[in-house]
Amino acid sequence: MVSTRFAGLDGVSLEAEKVGIALAEDGHALAWFAGELGPGFTPGLSESAAHFEGEQNQSIQSAAFGSADSTGLRGRLGRTAQSLEASIAQFIREFEIDALVVQNALAIPMQLPLAMALSQLAETSGIPMVAHHHDFGWERERFSSCAVPEILDRCFPPTSPNVEHIVINQDAQDELRHRRGVDSLLLPNVMDFERGPSHTGDGVAFRHRAGLGPTDIVLLQPTRVIERKGIEHTVELAARLDDPGVKVVVTHPGDLTPEYWNRLTDLAADLNVDLRLFAAGDDAQSLADAYAAADLVCFPSLYEGFGNALLEAFFFRRPVFVNRYSVYVRDIAPTGVRCIEIEGVVTDASVGEVKHLLANPASANEAVARNYELGQEHFSFAVVRDVYGRAFQALGL
Repeated sequence: MVSTRFAGLDGVSLEAEKVGIALAEDGHALAWFAGELGPGFTPGLSESAAHFEGEQNQSIQSAAFGSADSTGLRGRLGRTAQSLEASIAQFIREFEIDALVVQNALAIPMQLPLAMALSQLAETSGIPMVAHHHDFGWERERFSSCAVPEILDRCFPPTSPNVEHIVINQDAQDELRHRRGVDSLLLPNVMDFERGPSHTGDGVAFRHRAGLGPTDIVLLQPTRVIERKGIEHTVELAARLDDPGVKVVVTHPGDLTPEYWNRLTDLAADLNVDLRLFAAGDDAQSLADAYAAADLVCFPSLYEGFGNALLEAFFFRRPVFVNRYSVYVRDIAPTGVRCIEIEGVVTDASVGEVKHLLANPASANEAVARNYELGQEHFSFAVVRDVYGRAFQALGL
């Protein structure tokens, strides 16, 4: 497994860990290579030059996509890529690697030298490679102008015959075929619906840690504080519920966008909403506790590659308030899941549905049970084993 980072609560790290578990259960031996390896991503090799947050890479990114001087950029890229290629070759030798699985590093151009190194390896060594793409560069405005467009064309993603591609939604599958002439397998985000949560959540304990009372109404927004998460919709919903016991709890302080958080706190103050940022924790027990404390899980994202927190809500059997972002509309809603939905605007009807749910919690029992069953069918580890099995088979493994 190769990426820029395997650590923390970002979607790529979370999904890569699940893929790793599913493949290990299927008899594969895994090793990990990245700029940072968190707990659970062992054995492996950590190479700081592969991280997207390093000073050297940030300088390269500024020259490639920002306003910094791009003089000598190609030379810097070539030298760094060559060094990373040597590190990956060492990793391959040390762990006797049969195939590389690249998690998103060949999709979104946040680490150009790493993608160049991997593309070069694919072309020259012939090593079988699965490129698992979570979000592409063309989906982000900040990557629309590039000083080295030939590198984007060659490496994001590469089209070598020994590379099999996996995407996480139908829109990405269509775009990859249209832009690069590449067919791909489809693997949605997953949870271990076959076994269920490994821990029974302790909502009382989470409420105590977060300074919440037993009668508080908790609207849990289990996301990072970045603009596309649509947290302002949850704040507005809380205001329109017109109940002083309503608390909005955002659980992922990592990668926080300060300007956005300041706007949210100002909005919450104007609307007299209790908004708090409280880390849920990154272990299974802490995550289960957070969901157990929720009266309603709010996921009003404007855009998602898939929507990991939405699956977590299904997994922990909690009712959900969701914005109908494009992947939800095309890939998730058609399975038959039952959520309180909005279309970019908090409406009187959606507020009414939430009020009814909060007044009658048992009314959600049938919906959350059905959502879990649909998770077992469409978003389980069995799907990982099937899709990766087909990718490996296509590579002759």
